[in-house]
Amino acid sequence: MISFENDYSTGAHPRILEALAATNLEPTPGYGGDRFCESAAARIRTACDDETADVFFLTGGTQTNAVVISALLAGHEGVIAADTGHIAVHEAGAIEATGHKVLTVPECDGKLRAADVKAYLEAFYADASYTHMVFPGMVFIAHPSELGTLYSLAELEELSALCRRYQIPLYLDGARLAYALAAPGTDVTLADIARLTDAFYIGGTKCGALCGEAVVFPRVGMPRHFLTHAKQHGALLAKGRLLGVQFDTLFTDDLYGEVGRVAIAAADELRRILREAGCTFFRESPTNQQFVVLENAQVEALAERIRFSTWEKLGDGRTVIRLVTSWSTTPDDLAALEAALHEVMQ
Repeated sequence: MISFENDYSTGAHPRILEALAATNLEPTPGYGGDRFCESAAARIRTACDDETADVFFLTGGTQTNAVVISALLAGHEGVIAADTGHIAVHEAGAIEATGHKVLTVPECDGKLRAADVKAYLEAFYADASYTHMVFPGMVFIAHPSELGTLYSLAELEELSALCRRYQIPLYLDGARLAYALAAPGTDVTLADIARLTDAFYIGGTKCGALCGEAVVFPRVGMPRHFLTHAKQHGALLAKGRLLGVQFDTLFTDDLYGEVGRVAIAAADELRRILREAGCTFFRESPTNQQFVVLENAQVEALAERIRFSTWEKLGDGRTVIRLVTSWSTTPDDLAALEAALHEVMQ
């Protein structure tokens, strides 16, 4: 069955598999002390235009969010996130399991607005009993957001300035960062993200790698004893070379950019197909995730031929579904979807 279910249902980009095979028998130090991790970190620092950045490799997005957030927060602090934020909805309470509360703020087009975060912070400190409450200790955003939308440079700058005014870190989840950087019209670069955030990660799992996320702490900002903290949380990979080889490959000859561009080009074609089929878009997304509203009967019929995600039941006989492109989406995949929609939407 043709799949538009997610951007990690296939394996890895062939260049990554080739690199893993070519280096397979080379003995290396463990736990990220190998030459591949060192090379990958150096390439990422250059791409971020920050030679002082600390770079650390973890295996998955939920693990990364739980480890980084718990390392950055004090015991009495929580993390502010949009109510649609991944850590608030789809990470099975991983943040709360570390002892930190997710403090939700209503989303706007899938994103946090600086004005809403400012209002939350002002209301917290205006409460005479705030010392008895969970302190807002950091701000979490995703770029792209969980709805495929993007922060503008001005929005990031506003959030960054607000966090620095309140002396709390701004943390960016970049699980699909390749697609944000490749999206047409974006004015945010990797160097901008490094300049404006206190921590972020460059997603590999959803961007062409077998697995892996590269955590970046700009300006020598890695929390004290972060490696030990990761070890305590079961997140320190003995064969760290597996992550180093993948990110070294992704950041050689702009493969990370190529992965993003291929998926965005496929998403452009996907949008055309959906529009011409008469689908109603739930949200407009410039990235590789597309959300459309179908009648429940249409959803059931399409599911017989195409794999996708059911996003939200609207309660009026309609359902929001999500279709996602990736580096491995082919013209044949898109043609099969177009043919299936032609029959379903009759």
